[in-house]
Amino acid sequence: MSDAMTRATLERYAQAWRDGDVTGLLDAYADDVVFHYFGESDLAGDHVGKDAAVGAMLEASTRSTRTLVEIVDLLVGDRLGAIVATERFERDGESADVQRVLLYRVEADQFVECWLYDTDQRLIDRFWAAQGEG
Repeated sequence: MSDAMTRATLERYAQAWRDGDVTGLLDAYADDVVFHYFGESDLAGDHVGKDAAVGAMLEASTRSTRTLVEIVDLLVGDRLGAIVATERFERDGESADVQRVLLYRVEADQFVECWLYDTDQRLIDRFWAAQGEG
């Protein structure tokens, strides 16, 4: 795969994210995509397959409201690319803006793997804690 194809995949995804286009976002994930979430919450770990990955993403969104503030940059290589974004998290009257790096492995115009890096993992763990935890 060329860096042009990786860039096109990232740009489509970033635009869908900006537009709130859920179908466009979901179409970017291969059926066998793997999400790698870091941290200490019960959502940390590997989520294998589109259903599991999307399920983890939805669960995180039910625990803490997320709003895209800005796509800061796209970083592109031949098979790996990253989106640097700022998201606002809200839960229980607290809010915080967090810069995130979403590193993607791209094959055939779809994401097959994603690593999620947050600038404040402890805050994310607290916001993503199951009710009654944290």
